[in-house]
Amino acid sequence: MAQQDLSKATWIKSSYSGDNGGNCIEVAPGFVGWVPVRDSKAPEVPAVVFGRSAWDLFVRGV
Repeated sequence: MAQQDLSKATWIKSSYSGDNGGNCIEVAPGFVGWVPVRDSKAPEVPAVVFGRSAWDLFVRGV
């Protein structure tokens, strides 16, 4: 997959995540066919991008 422009992405964190700086990921919804995911503690690190079907399988599995 080609590099995606995430400069205008709106990142969200799970409502189950506290404000204590724990181990959290953030996702940027709204992209057709793919889901960018990043580490909330290191937002400067490039995001990992999953295909929509792979992401849906992961979410159903957890």
